[in-house]
Amino acid sequence: MNVHVDLCLIPMGGDVSVSAEIAACQQIFQRAGLSHQLHAFGTNIEGEWDEVMAAVKACHEHVHQLGRVRVTSTLKIGTRTDREQSLGDKVDSVISRL
Repeated sequence: MNVHVDLCLIPMGGDVSVSAEIAACQQIFQRAGLSHQLHAFGTNIEGEWDEVMAAVKACHEHVHQLGRVRVTSTLKIGTRTDREQSLGDKVDSVISRL
C-alpha cells in the first residue's frame, strides 16, 4: 500500500540544534529510495508502507546512535485507494486554484 507521511522527529537530550540529526534522517530516506521533501517543521515522505515505516524506525535508531537519549516523533499518515496521487500532485492541485 502506498502511503504519504508527514514526519516531525524531535531529538532530545543534547544540543539545542537538531540539524545534524535531521540531515542524517534525510540521508536514510535517500538511501531507501523514498521520495521525500524536507520542510521547516518536518519531512514529507511517500512510498510503500513497509519501506516508509522501516525508514522512520531507522531514523530513530540512528539518532539514538548519535547520542540522543530520547527521540519523539509525530506522524500524519495518509492512504487512498481510489487513485494514485503523489505528494507533488497534491501540492499542484492547490496551486492550480490560486
